[in-house]
Amino acid sequence: MNRKLVAWLALVGTLIALNYATRIAEGKPPRDALYQYSVAIGGLILYAVVLGIVLRIARGLSHEQLGLRPPVSWMSAFWLALGLIVVVVIAEFALEPLLHASREQGLEPPRWNPAKEVPFALNAAVLVIVDPFVEELTFRGLGFAVLSRYGAFVAVAGTGVAFAAAHGLVAGFLPLLIFGVAIGVLRWRTESVFPGMLFHACFNGAALGLAFIR
Repeated sequence: MNRKLVAWLALVGTLIALNYATRIAEGKPPRDALYQYSVAIGGLILYAVVLGIVLRIARGLSHEQLGLRPPVSWMSAFWLALGLIVVVVIAEFALEPLLHASREQGLEPPRWNPAKEVPFALNAAVLVIVDPFVEELTFRGLGFAVLSRYGAFVAVAGTGVAFAAAHGLVAGFLPLLIFGVAIGVLRWRTESVFPGMLFHACFNGAALGLAFIR
């Protein structure tokens, strides 16, 4: 097992342990989490630390190995992403009444509060811009690169499981696994992390919007 794989597994293992420990100690996030500056600032700090570690581990890997290149075909990537997002949305809607995963993840504010639009906008920016960039580089970038030597199935499934577990959710594990595997397939077929970043960003943005409709 090479050093980069060990280092990536150590990073993912740490994220899993920290997030599950936090969930056990603090329970579900408050309903108004997206209206709190502290949530956005804490997220930015965590993502900055994770990004720094990922870049350190990734030293020596080429842009192609990390998927930091345009997809083989943007048109093919678009149609594949469209098909995958339909599958993910169907799965999410089928599982949500049973699991209430979005509530566990803290994406359901009780109501729109115009007095707190600034912290909400900051949290939304973290979820729609920072989160997809860092998470995709961590899992479908570095993670896919270190696991791909064992085959596409291991890379797609392994990064999907790691991605789901790293969020520290119980009810949300299965939806996140489906989501992670879908983006893993997109990464594999397009040979790029960029379609997955866009997929992730659009999905997070849609989840925020739908939270006010439910």
